[in-house]
Amino acid sequence: MPVYKKWEQNGVRVAIWKIEEPEVFFREHTGLLSDKKSEVRRLEHLAGRFLLKHVQPDFPLEQIETSALGKPFLPGNPRHFSISHSFPYIGVAIDAEKETGIDVQVLQEKIVKLQYKFLSETEQGFCGNRPDRITLAWAAKEAAFKRYGLGAVDFIRHMPIRDMVVSGQDARMTMEFLREEPGRHIHLSGGIEPEFAWSVTL
Repeated sequence: MPVYKKWEQNGVRVAIWKIEEPEVFFREHTGLLSDKKSEVRRLEHLAGRFLLKHVQPDFPLEQIETSALGKPFLPGNPRHFSISHSFPYIGVAIDAEKETGIDVQVLQEKIVKLQYKFLSETEQGFCGNRPDRITLAWAAKEAAFKRYGLGAVDFIRHMPIRDMVVSGQDARMTMEFLREEPGRHIHLSGGIEPEFAWSVTL
């Protein structure tokens, strides 16, 4: 299908795609092969690269490497990017000047029973036991985690959400990142769509 959503905000170029195409479509449009064993994982891998190119046609896909902590990056290139997938949705964010993080999560009712694992009591209060808002909060923390790429992060202790404002499908959040000293304030935008929630660092 065409891109689900595409926009630019605070210098970050963002797009979300719903995968409805076969694997061969992404192979032909990227010139890449995927060594992932699962068909779904191959689709996600290739579709993420395809979407980077869709957002920025000159994106050097062949230069992408992966850090020891699993974060994709362009060595020696000032362009920063982030990829997220929650089948059948793919999200990418590209920033020419600073690190960025994006996360997309398909909505599932079971997240209500799991929220205590990654949300404090205060954060759970922001969400009101609503699966869509809990998923939004999870996506925000994942986006921040990808933004810094440090690993070994306690989602409750190191990434407290201080404020969450949801207006219709749109959301704004403020978070502290306390994995390193001094702590840093993070601003995120996000959204709740009919089938998924997303968040990106600004």
